[in-house]
Amino acid sequence: MKKALIIFLLFPLLILGQTNFEKGEKLFLDGKYNQAQPLFETYLKSNPNHLKTIEYLGDIAGQEKAWDKCIGYYKKLKTLKPTEANYYYKYGGALGMKSLEVNKFKALGMISEVRSSFEKAIALNPKHIEARWALIELNLQLPGIVGGSESKAIKYSTELRELSPVDGYLSRGHIEEYFKRYGQAEQQYKRAVLIGGSKLCYQKLADLYKNKMKQPDKSNTVWEEYKNRKQ
Repeated sequence: MKKALIIFLLFPLLILGQTNFEKGEKLFLDGKYNQAQPLFETYLKSNPNHLKTIEYLGDIAGQEKAWDKCIGYYKKLKTLKPTEANYYYKYGGALGMKSLEVNKFKALGMISEVRSSFEKAIALNPKHIEARWALIELNLQLPGIVGGSESKAIKYSTELRELSPVDGYLSRGHIEEYFKRYGQAEQQYKRAVLIGGSKLCYQKLADLYKNKMKQPDKSNTVWEEYKNRKQ
């Protein structure tokens, strides 16, 4: 009883003792980005090189699709800690999203830096899965004349399979689906289902049947299998 009373009396002091960063982080993790942002900005004024604060602000800017702000925060992170792979990955992703909003001529000038950022992330962290996914998508979406390449996409998919078999099969299925080789995509997604069994694996296979192969019955069967597996 005495211990509980002490905790009760101290609780307001503990709340008051929290920094703006700690308050902001709790709000951020709860998905309350608009409330977290001003707390992080205030904290950053007195702690201008606090990496996690800068990263959170970059993430919030990304949620708001404020790509210029987002790029600025991630660029600062790269400068402060050039050995952190994830900062290059996030910077490349923000730059890539920005390139979708500008004219094609300007976008082409940004692609090289987008690619090199993802490649730098892998160089710093050879096990970086997300950067490989990003490079697969980049190589699929870009025309060959500006660096797009199916063979490069397959290369990164093969590397993914060594790191994470599920990601490897899902990414290869994505490549096959992109080029409308639906039978081959089906086989890759089936392998992902077999070894992964996650909702995402089943969803990829079910969506392929429903939207691309026009086989809704098979799609329904896949979802039934997933539901039965979860029981």
